[in-house]
Amino acid sequence: MAGTGGIEAQHVNVLPPTIADLSDEDLIGLYTAGAGEPWLRVNFVATLDGSASAGGLSGSLGGDDDLRVFDLLRRVADVVLVAAGTVRDEGYGPMVLHDADVTWRRAHGKPDHPVFAIVTGSLSLDPSSRVFTEAPVRPIVLTSASVSAAASARGRALAEVADVVACSAHSDPDSVDVGLVRRALAERGLGTIHCEGGPSFLGALIAADAVDELTLTIDPSLEGGAGPRIASGASPELRRMRPVHVLRGAGDVLLTRYVRARSSIE
Repeated sequence: MAGTGGIEAQHVNVLPPTIADLSDEDLIGLYTAGAGEPWLRVNFVATLDGSASAGGLSGSLGGDDDLRVFDLLRRVADVVLVAAGTVRDEGYGPMVLHDADVTWRRAHGKPDHPVFAIVTGSLSLDPSSRVFTEAPVRPIVLTSASVSAAASARGRALAEVADVVACSAHSDPDSVDVGLVRRALAERGLGTIHCEGGPSFLGALIAADAVDELTLTIDPSLEGGAGPRIASGASPELRRMRPVHVLRGAGDVLLTRYVRARSSIE
């Protein structure tokens, strides 16, 4: 018998439902319920103590269930949006989905693969990278006006393998305006935006109040090092979010979905 300060575990169950009991269609329903268009979803994983990486990379966090959700979120996306630093650091290849994802997309009237959109203020991308040369869909590079295709040799080289789009405010041609990034994608019919980082880009999206949803996997570990947060930078105010669901994965990871507090999702 536990003392008065203890908990009798057999009488208490506060754990969320397990993802193993849900089909892929169940999960797609949970993760798309109430989402509008355009809709910008950001997907991250973090440790209990707030680190977005372990040993410098995020790939060792989250486990198989995190990867399952990650793949399903790509499955339903019109475009996968990533900052150039994350593309390099995480070793991204071309945006090619698994056969099961392609089959689902065809059945739902979508192109076989989402568009890969890369944000870079400096065009620090290699046109000969597999990201471009093996892309099943022509990628988009979203950059500043001062280094766009018409303004630099590197921009002209990238324009051979991608659509290079200037996304700068008139008052600041050297910077990428994340609000214009979102608008440029929506104007191309890419309304379901799935963003995979990195922290600086997420910080800019938060500052611009451009995040509709955060899907965050919480890995039950303590990194204890100098790993980054999922977002960096400064926002003029707090951006309030509210939970939509929490699921439990193998290894006791928690898979959460949050939307902006003003959203009407039930």
